Amino acid sequence: MTTINKKEIMDIYKQLRVADVRDGMDWMMMHNYGSVSPDIVPLFRTRFCGFARTVRYVPTNRPIPKMTPDEYTEFVGHWYNSIATYGWQNDIEEDDVIMMDASNTNVGIIGSHNSLDWKSRGARGIVTNGGCRDTDEVILTEVPVYSRYRSQTMVQGRIEFQAANIPVDIGGVLVRPGDVVVADYDGVIVVPIEKAMDVAKYAMKELQQDKINRREVYEKMGMELDDTVQ
Repeated sequence: MTTINKKEIMDIYKQLRVADVRDGMDWMMMHNYGSVSPDIVPLFRTRFCGFARTVRYVPTNRPIPKMTPDEYTEFVGHWYNSIATYGWQNDIEEDDVIMMDASNTNVGIIGSHNSLDWKSRGARGIVTNGGCRDTDEVILTEVPVYSRYRSQTMVQGRIEFQAANIPVDIGGVLVRPGDVVVADYDGVIVVPIEKAMDVAKYAMKELQQDKINRREVYEKMGMELDDTVQ
């Protein structure tokens, strides 16, 4: 069994663009796997890589009784504490990427508080087929979030927790716990962890060749060299 060296993987993938990783996947004959649907987009221009921490929420069919506002306050607390729970967040580790399958619901499952808390625990980014709310504050605190929706709603009466650390579907891609996730302004791509070093080998070759080719044009045009060509 191949030993997974997370530090070595991170050191390599931090250098790679999503396009390079896509090329590396193609070289491994994985043309139809890995690229997350382009309608899952970042709140702001950002980039990150890390290892998938997976979680799934599903639409609820629980009835919502008629309540007074005070009763509804208690109902909200019960929903967060017992139904749409976030207990999995206690397992977040450095270099995790939260891959949240929210069943494609337009619900604000991610917000300014929980996203910042996950960042403080070591998460490098968050990717969801659901929604993010409080987006002005999420952008202000520079929490990298890719989402399908910009949402307004809270979760109560809409979704409930199903499972964590299980395979999920994010934008048409199977994501397993521990798979490598890379994101930049070109989108998000997922690499099976057992293929990570093979993909990186060819992705790095493409990156280095691109630097050489672009540097030649920089020099021809008299442009000042930058980090993308060195």
